[in-house]
Amino acid sequence: MQRLLWVILAFVYFPLQAQQLKPGFDPKEFYDLMELVKWGDSSAVSKSFDHFKLLYVSPEVGFYNRWLLWKRNDGVGVIQIRGTVSHQESWLANFYAAMIPASGCIQLTDSTRFTYKLAADSGTAYVHTGWTIALGYMAPDIVAHIKSMYAEGVKEFIILGYSQGGAIAFLTRSYLEYLPGMPRDILYKTYCGAAPKPGNLYYAYDFDLITRNGWGFRVVNSADWVPETPLSLQTVNDFNPVNPFMNVRGELKKQKFFVRLYGTMVYNKLTRTTNRSVRRFRKYLGGFVYKLSSKHLPQLKQPCYVYSNNYMTAGAPIILMADEAYHQKFPFNGKNIFVHHFPEPYLYLLKKYYPF
Repeated sequence: MQRLLWVILAFVYFPLQAQQLKPGFDPKEFYDLMELVKWGDSSAVSKSFDHFKLLYVSPEVGFYNRWLLWKRNDGVGVIQIRGTVSHQESWLANFYAAMIPASGCIQLTDSTRFTYKLAADSGTAYVHTGWTIALGYMAPDIVAHIKSMYAEGVKEFIILGYSQGGAIAFLTRSYLEYLPGMPRDILYKTYCGAAPKPGNLYYAYDFDLITRNGWGFRVVNSADWVPETPLSLQTVNDFNPVNPFMNVRGELKKQKFFVRLYGTMVYNKLTRTTNRSVRRFRKYLGGFVYKLSSKHLPQLKQPCYVYSNNYMTAGAPIILMADEAYHQKFPFNGKNIFVHHFPEPYLYLLKKYYPF
């Protein structure tokens, strides 16, 4: 009888908190989140929206990166990663598109090393250098605030990013998944709007796995060119280890002399071009951009790049298809190259295909 009384009291004074986040794409949820994106840093002035209260605005760090912490009316925390701003260094983060392993360590300053793991198999998964470095400058602050809110009972978080912020949001979700010491009962839902490609195919496989069953989305306007970046190049080295190209040279050696000679010549021509292009990508989107970045971040040490530039999309796709009526409303005049990238056209198409 006494035990039953304690159970009743527990339900009265400590009621079970219902889960607020639900799996699957919620157009109204994304629409409300886009209000935060539309206002950018100016949202900090109002301190709150109809559904959100601003708790924290981070300082600008790294490539002028910033993140904001919100609390939704139902108690869900929102980690909003800001996108590109009008500083050369912010754009350099986008152009720093050489690839690095999805697990490693980057020396950010003389006293700060960013140790990261963004995929279970770091031997095949590669990620974008600039956005990984950007995450490195923000990650300790993000983790500290998540743990602080967790101590107050918040166990559900939305990770939100748009454009560059969306690319970093991919990596942020991955980082939190594999970070030792993070509470395992935290529920994350990720929305990446107008986001470029964050890594290679094997990184994308990993992201889609950890956000499976409706917990990670990329929202794309079909007329927007930004989600098609960075430039991608696939070579025979980007395939799984078991593939028909793995022993081409060995098989050619078994052929008759002239077949072997011709086959080797063709194979070398096909692979030489792509391999040379990868080296150029590493040179200009790696070493060259690093030199420019080091003027702003003089203590940043250049990481070791991999011989790959095989970028792929990640996240469950929510495609907003631009039609004739859309192009009449948002016409391209030959100069406004970002006309399809801004939040307004995304919200227009969102309401068209997902009325609520």
